Amino acid sequence: MNKIYNPKQENWSKILKRPTATVDDIEATVTEIFNEIKQEGDVAIRKYTSKFDAVDLECMLVSKAELEDKANILSEELKQAIQLAKNNIEKFHKAQQTTKIEVETIEGV
Repeated sequence: MNKIYNPKQENWSKILKRPTATVDDIEATVTEIFNEIKQEGDVAIRKYTSKFDAVDLECMLVSKAELEDKANILSEELKQAIQLAKNNIEKFHKAQQTTKIEVETIEGV
């Protein structure tokens, strides 16, 4: 986690800059990855975990003991930051959800 305390005002725009990729920029790549995962399952998951995370997993299952062990070594500050990020992501995506709209212009259509 990169912490920035009291940055100079002239650095604010650089610090706050968001990625500028649009959905159109990445849609083909994401679709290709999803299709490969649908077809190849765990083989594709391992491939992309290696490619994007630089990790070669032998086993993708995490035991309850492993989760508890790792949770115990995280600082309370990091746990709160993760929870805040989770809440923000959920709130953002919930706002994007829409209800299904059905329109019948004439009977049966």
